[in-house]
Amino acid sequence: MLAPICLFTYNRLSETQQTIEALKKNFLASKSNLFVFSDGPKNAGAKLKVEDVREYLRSINGFKSVTVFESEENKGLAKSIISGVTQIIKKEGKVIVLEDDLITTPNFLDFMNQALVYYANNPKIHSISGYSHDLPTLKKYPKDYYLGYRACSWGWGTWADKWENIDWKVESYNEFKYNYIEQFRFMVGGSDMPRMLKRQMKGHIDSWAIRWCYDQFRNKRLTVFASKSKVKSIGFGNDATHTKTSKRFDTVLDTNLQREFSFENELLVDKRLKSEFQNNYSIVNRLKSKFF
Repeated sequence: MLAPICLFTYNRLSETQQTIEALKKNFLASKSNLFVFSDGPKNAGAKLKVEDVREYLRSINGFKSVTVFESEENKGLAKSIISGVTQIIKKEGKVIVLEDDLITTPNFLDFMNQALVYYANNPKIHSISGYSHDLPTLKKYPKDYYLGYRACSWGWGTWADKWENIDWKVESYNEFKYNYIEQFRFMVGGSDMPRMLKRQMKGHIDSWAIRWCYDQFRNKRLTVFASKSKVKSIGFGNDATHTKTSKRFDTVLDTNLQREFSFENELLVDKRLKSEFQNNYSIVNRLKSKFF
């Protein structure tokens, strides 16, 4: 059985249309069930934009089925994803998740579904990511995938047993914030992670993703990444809630129409890719991205 697709939308009609049209071109779109979660407007000014998006959502076709959930309240992205994914994954056992500003390649669903099946019973795999950074080593990388220590929120998938036991309140944080050795270890996925978690716990940001990454770290799990990115973001800009601008995440989309992918049970993290991945989140590169 193919994994259901959860798509989270808000008030960006153009981006939502581009996301859906690209997804419809996937080879497995017509065999996949799509669940769309439309968040409610924050204020009166956002109401018309939300309604425009919802009018479009009601017209979607090209999938096995389309179910649209329209929230009356504004939940925000974090609450929307946590509650929406939980709702679907309880019934289906696995999910593929997209937001309303992600362009996918025609073989995105093939890669995601095959990886979800292959690693379904592997306790060491946390999630599957269709997105990949444009890392130098990947230009001549022979495998269809590589392993990393940090989950990605751009076109990802997981299973019920990995999702349902997450401590979204992060009750272990009081112990963690005084454990500097553990904070250093948490940086294996990027030097920004401890600070991001601290900002989350202080209420300065509202991120489901950093809590998802922290759960991965606590359970010593890995993420399976597509070695050729099947996803790119078009969400950077003034209307974006969480991402205004960045060149660090620019990537080259997979132009092949490969539909069969190979995976291995041996879980070895490539040292060069680990270093290049971490470098993308280094303080220097984060500053360059902000000011240049």
